[in-house]
Amino acid sequence: MNEPGNRTDLFVTHRKALVDYAAPITGCRAEAEEVVQEAWLRFSQAERSNLAQPLAYLYRIVRNLALDLTRRAGSNQRQDDANDLLAELPASTPSPEQQLCQQDELRLIAEALARLPERTRIAFEMHRLGGYTLQQIAAHLGISVGLAHQLVRTALGHCAACLDDESY
Repeated sequence: MNEPGNRTDLFVTHRKALVDYAAPITGCRAEAEEVVQEAWLRFSQAERSNLAQPLAYLYRIVRNLALDLTRRAGSNQRQDDANDLLAELPASTPSPEQQLCQQDELRLIAEALARLPERTRIAFEMHRLGGYTLQQIAAHLGISVGLAHQLVRTALGHCAACLDDESY
């Protein structure tokens, strides 16, 4: 049964059963057919001339090839899924359109701040840009904490109104 002619007969006799065996592993009958053909190539070229159980050896080849194919397909799918996920993430750098919009908004805010009274502008810049507390702003400007809060709030409202006016 281990002669080359007998190997061919063994394969031809069990080919359909081998495909049926590989199909559930690969999930596709066409891929199972390819696996069985590859298994035949490996089986027919095997150096072992005295196989004790050639059919079991052939089934083992089919199983291993089918599992390898499934693993590769799973790995490729995970890579594709990862690429899709990365594509959905926001870019770390803004697009040219976003950069233009942001530059335009910055220009509008700078113009709005320039039109504010000096004390209001200083209070806003210290709080929003410098990270100072309202108490620190009040001490720096020599005003109450409540007035410092009011100045920051007035400046913020003014900037927001200027941006809203430009967006229409």
